[in-house]
Amino acid sequence: MADKLKITLVKSTIGAVPKNKKTAEALGLTKLNKTVEMPDNPAVRGMIQRVRHLVKVEEI
Repeated sequence: MADKLKITLVKSTIGAVPKNKKTAEALGLTKLNKTVEMPDNPAVRGMIQRVRHLVKVEEI
């Protein structure tokens, strides 16, 4: 497993399920093409799984 994950919002949350919007915001993804670095742990992996159709993930 990688130490950190680089998560980028590649699809807009407009029209997404409200729970998915909140999950993207909780990851720190508020605008399109915004990138954040998060620790690689089961909690973050679960959040990514919920919004996997909206984000691009890279291991650092």
